[in-house]
Amino acid sequence: MLNTLLGSKEKMSQAFVEDTRVPVTWVKVGPCTITQIKSEDKDGYWAVQLGFGERKTKNTPKPILGHIRGAYKDNKAPRFLREVKLSEKPEFGVGDKITITDVFKRGDMVAVTGTSKGKGFAGVVKRWRFKGGPKTHGQSDRQRAPGSIGQGTTPGRVYKGKKMAGRMGNDTVTVKNLIVVKVDEVNEKLALSGPVPGKPDGLLMIKKLASGKLEELVEEAPQIEVQQEVEEVTAGDAKENQKEVEVKEEKENA
Repeated sequence: MLNTLLGSKEKMSQAFVEDTRVPVTWVKVGPCTITQIKSEDKDGYWAVQLGFGERKTKNTPKPILGHIRGAYKDNKAPRFLREVKLSEKPEFGVGDKITITDVFKRGDMVAVTGTSKGKGFAGVVKRWRFKGGPKTHGQSDRQRAPGSIGQGTTPGRVYKGKKMAGRMGNDTVTVKNLIVVKVDEVNEKLALSGPVPGKPDGLLMIKKLASGKLEELVEEAPQIEVQQEVEEVTAGDAKENQKEVEVKEEKENA
């Protein structure tokens, strides 16, 4: 059964689950077109290749146009092609379109995979949150320096994986346990609880993990406490107003 679709990040907003406000990210999901089916006999495993988005055919390489000839017509080509593995033989064929409602519904828990924003070449303070060197005792140029990177004669080298300056971001990142708060069937969009990796209009792979997880976002206890505090303050104001009226009446009678 197919549990993954392709989409693109749009914008962040907010939504309400009962009385709880939840930050959400709107994601455009599907429709995805089946461009290829891999079989266990020929390829060693079951998988489908999904096409998402559109681009001009004049900007598409001819080998890709020949590959998608059976799935796309009317001189259209997908913007992205990604493969999704399956555990059994799929029930659909090349050219079929998978929509958002075929896979997801409100309350599903999903994992979102995307490419994080590229930050360029960064130093150790920005990249690894190093504290930096001292500002005093003549250390005029040590504030953002990495410091010593080795241990001396033994081992006489720098260990692999040492945290140093280098390219930051532009990595494949997966955010798990996000919950589908809303499903917009008309515009084919999902509202996911929390942020997702990447920049707007970037490619995302949304994988369904479980169902019926919407109740985890609801927290009613803090709202009950606030309501009780408001009632106590209102009762106290009423008593003070009654005392002021009684004092005025006594002065007028005197």
